[in-house]
Amino acid sequence: MKPKQRTVVRRDSRAGSPTSLTSKVGKRGTVVIPSRLRRRFGFEEGSLVIAEEAAEGVLIRPAAAVALEIYSPERRAEFLLSNAVDARDYERVARLVRRMGLDPDVIPHRKPRPRP
Repeated sequence: MKPKQRTVVRRDSRAGSPTSLTSKVGKRGTVVIPSRLRRRFGFEEGSLVIAEEAAEGVLIRPAAAVALEIYSPERRAEFLLSNAVDARDYERVARLVRRMGLDPDVIPHRKPRPRP
């Protein structure tokens, strides 16, 4: 019969709250984070975490995923053309767009207004 797994809690004498809980490393390096800590730090199934080397061992902390948009050459050309500040800048950007293999006249964009 397999012995029952025990969780060891060490208390910080100054704060009176748990500072560490012991868990086992399972197959493929899986570590179970005790439920008290999962609730406290907002870990849910599927949460992303960062595991990093620290002076005392391994630090596991929540990670944030940021959506990344990849722009097509046409969309980049639209940004460039629409953000030209004057006619001279617009001509410079139009040459750049042509070097990208695109025709500035067919890219939907806003041309700069002439200065008074």
